Amino acid sequence: MGNQPIGIMDSGVGGLTVASEVMRQLPHETICYVGDAARCPYGPRHSEEVRHFTWQMAHFLMDQNSKLLIIACNTATAVALDDLRAKLPIPVIGVVHPGARAAINMSRTRRIGVIGTEGTVKSGAYTRALQSIHRGVQVSPLACPKFVPLVESNAYEGEIARQIVQETLQPLVTIELDTLILGCTHYPLLEPLIQRTMGDHVSIISSGEETARETSLVLYDRGIVANTDNHKGHTFYTTGSIELFETILDNWLPPHNRMIRPVSLDRY
Repeated sequence: MGNQPIGIMDSGVGGLTVASEVMRQLPHETICYVGDAARCPYGPRHSEEVRHFTWQMAHFLMDQNSKLLIIACNTATAVALDDLRAKLPIPVIGVVHPGARAAINMSRTRRIGVIGTEGTVKSGAYTRALQSIHRGVQVSPLACPKFVPLVESNAYEGEIARQIVQETLQPLVTIELDTLILGCTHYPLLEPLIQRTMGDHVSIISSGEETARETSLVLYDRGIVANTDNHKGHTFYTTGSIELFETILDNWLPPHNRMIRPVSLDRY
C-alpha cells in the first residue's frame, strides 16, 4: 500500500497550494490530484450539493487506488469531512483543523481573522475549531466571494486583483488582529496582496504546511509511507480547461514528472 498515491481533491486549482507543500515535505510520495474547476466555486452552493460533489471526487480517487485522501477545499472539508471519514476505509484529512492549530500557535493576542468562501464562513467550522483549541480566542470571520473566481481565471495578479482584495478586506483592516487564516486553499495565490492590505503586523496562515505535516504523521502511524525506490510521476486531473489548469500549475510546481488529464465526474 505504501507506493499507492495520495489522493488530493479540490473545487479547482486552490488545492495545488496543498499539493505543492505535500510534495515538498514528502518528496517520495506520489500525488493524484483532482480539481473540479467546471463546477467551481463551491462556496455559494448548497451544502448537500457540495457533499455530493465531494463524494464524486472521493470515489474517483478511490478508483485511482489512493491510500489516503486530503480534502484540500475548506468548503468541502466543513461539509463532508466527517461523512467521508466514517464511510471510507482509508484515512481522510481536511484542511480546517491544521490551519486552526497553526493560527493558535502563531497568535499572541488571540484575535484571529478568518477569510473564506460563503459556505466555509457560514458553516462556522473555523470558529469551532479555533475555540476547541483555545476557548478565549476571538474570531472575526469574513466571506470573500470574489477571490476564488480571480484565482480560477488566472487573474490573481495586477491592479484589478489589488483593488478587489483591498476593498473586500476593509472590514478586517480596522480590527486589531494579529493573525489571519486563509480559509480557502485558493487564497495563498493572493497572499502578497492580502499581506499588503492587512499590514506586516498581521501573520498570514495557510493550511498547506500543517496539512502536509499531519499527512506525514498519519502515513507513518499507519505504516504506509512510500518506498523511496519506487516513486511514480504525479497525475493531475481537472474537469475544466486543461490549458488554464496547466498555466496555473506551472506557477506552483515544476513541469517535469507530471501528467495533466481531463476527467468527467458524472458517473461517480
